[in-house]
Amino acid sequence: MMLTAVTGSILPIQAGINSRLSRVGGGAVIAAFISFLTGTLVLALYIFISRKENFQWTGLKSAPLWLFTGGLIGAFYVAIITFIVPSLGTTLTFALVIAGQLLAAVIIDHFGWLGMATREITAGRIVGVLLLIAGVVLIRKY
Repeated sequence: MMLTAVTGSILPIQAGINSRLSRVGGGAVIAAFISFLTGTLVLALYIFISRKENFQWTGLKSAPLWLFTGGLIGAFYVAIITFIVPSLGTTLTFALVIAGQLLAAVIIDHFGWLGMATREITAGRIVGVLLLIAGVVLIRKY
């Protein structure tokens, strides 16, 4: 759980870095491209050096095409966040991101979409979502 929290804490840092890169590099899409290119090179180097990961070519060849949309979603997310952070600010941007993530996660869990275990929407989860939305409203107002 701590690793998850730390991972979440670096997303606003990444957004700030990419926002600055956008200003010096020519735009949000350029910054997102550089971000993904750098990440791809680092991952390739890790795979090459560690030899811990093995491509499962047979599995990849037979996978449905929609399983490859994660990169598309990631590119969209990074480009949009890079574009939005300067105008909304880091706090409001990520309050909205977290609210959107939580709403989507509750729905995905409830229906068991994407191969996830089914976890019913409960009154407590609804209250949690509403409190988060209230937090977004307060952040926006103050």
